[in-house]
Amino acid sequence: MKILVTGAGGKTGRHVIEAILARGARVRAWVRTSAHAEALARAGVETIAGDMLDPALWPDALAGVDAVYHIAPNMFPREFDLGRMAIDAASQAGVGRFVYHSVLHPQTEAMPHHWWKLRVEEHLFTSGLTFTILQPTAYMQNLLAQWPTIRDEGVLRQPYAPGARISLVDLRDVAEAAAIALLDPGHDFAIYELAGTPPLSQHDVAAAFAHALGRPVRAEAIPRDEWAQRASGLSEYARETLLKMFEYYEAYGLAGNPRVLGWLLSRPPRSLKAWIADLMAQS
Repeated sequence: MKILVTGAGGKTGRHVIEAILARGARVRAWVRTSAHAEALARAGVETIAGDMLDPALWPDALAGVDAVYHIAPNMFPREFDLGRMAIDAASQAGVGRFVYHSVLHPQTEAMPHHWWKLRVEEHLFTSGLTFTILQPTAYMQNLLAQWPTIRDEGVLRQPYAPGARISLVDLRDVAEAAAIALLDPGHDFAIYELAGTPPLSQHDVAAAFAHALGRPVRAEAIPRDEWAQRASGLSEYARETLLKMFEYYEAYGLAGNPRVLGWLLSRPPRSLKAWIADLMAQS
């Protein structure tokens, strides 16, 4: 079986590819740059490089493919256009399965990158494709950006109030669930919310790091205007979208339930405690 993984150059794509290969399937990885393609090719993965919004590239990308795992670029302003193009091209090519990497609570219009994923899901419903939709919550791996400050200063800083309660998930579990949805029977037309933990406040997250480090770690908020000034490397769309996400997190959190993921994996999802232990073992 051969699977096209789009958006394969990022951390999500890399983990999904590893999980698929571990189950014996073949992968064609679609990346944007030749540098990403070269890195994957060295690992023995077939690649295609180019702009996914170029309709001329889709027929070759889908040739001989049995299934698609579609990941949009992070904070991408034309996410719906791309999703519609991917779905339509897969339908025209007669692809047997389309698995869409969405997000927990895509119904949330206040967070544009969630809302656009809902529009893609809606288009998938009318495509005629056999589909599965995965809706992961925030990755534990996102905490890697804060790890040096947590380790060296004993502070977890986020651009929202420490009381904000957010469910987390280990990206490795998401990738394993993706491989299951792609390769195992019984997941046609399913929509799965993927959370690895119940909702955790930032105080809870800090306490988990404190337990692992054996010393205090506190959670505190960074003013969002200060965060925005530091985020000069982001596009205007990404910066504004993330600010809206932080505002939503502070007001409402992002709450999920780990039971669906546990059922898919046939084991409990990895806990934040286990993820931190792995992080410290690698540091």
